[in-house]
Amino acid sequence: MTLTHLNARGEAHMVDVADKQETRREARARGSVHMQASTLALLADGDLPKGDVLATARIAGIQAAKRTHELIPLCHALALSKVSLEFTLDTAENCVHVEAFCRLNGRTGVEMEALTAVSVACLTLYDMCKAVDRAMIIDGVRLEQKSGGRSGDWSRQAALESPPVSYGEDGAASPTKTLRVQFLAELRERFETGEYHLEWERLPSPDIAGVKLALIERDPKFKALLSQRVLCACNEAMSQDGTAISPGDEIAFFPPVTGG
Repeated sequence: MTLTHLNARGEAHMVDVADKQETRREARARGSVHMQASTLALLADGDLPKGDVLATARIAGIQAAKRTHELIPLCHALALSKVSLEFTLDTAENCVHVEAFCRLNGRTGVEMEALTAVSVACLTLYDMCKAVDRAMIIDGVRLEQKSGGRSGDWSRQAALESPPVSYGEDGAASPTKTLRVQFLAELRERFETGEYHLEWERLPSPDIAGVKLALIERDPKFKALLSQRVLCACNEAMSQDGTAISPGDEIAFFPPVTGG
């Protein structure tokens, strides 16, 4: 459930970042263009009809990052301090791996800029090579890591690693049971975070009410969750305070959404 850029009335709007602290923001994204082996060989040798493919794709990616706000409606116009693109020719997979890196000192992140840079660079690679290979496939466009801001650092590799480990009285290690808690739409802005992970052992009771109390204990700002205007879903099903939960469940809090 990702109801981002919605206000309390369910209307799309640009997030106000004026009160956020200015910090160093960075993001790295990747994608790939798969092609025939003969096409990759032509690219490597510089023998494609349109000329220097990688140089053109690099400029296109940099230009796209700087103009992301013109392409994605609710993105802010950002004064990027650095945009770089790297290309790796993979003869084993017959593809070109594209990596974009963006940086600035500002009040909002640069994830969309990095993703846009990768996407446009991949599209440019396709355009430059399509005369000899129209069956090329663009895939794997994803965010790899970001840093800065109130939500802190995130990396795909770390997210895929094993859950944190706790140790019992006998010294034996066991995976820590956790709950993923999401804040959507207006709540995401109010709490300045979109996601929290709660240890199961911190819950005073195994239900939604217990989740609320555990969050409030961690930070008083979450008292807003006690408001009747805050809704909750457990595993994408509407839930009440007494709804029972289990380790591994996904909890989401959000304001009432209307079509008006």
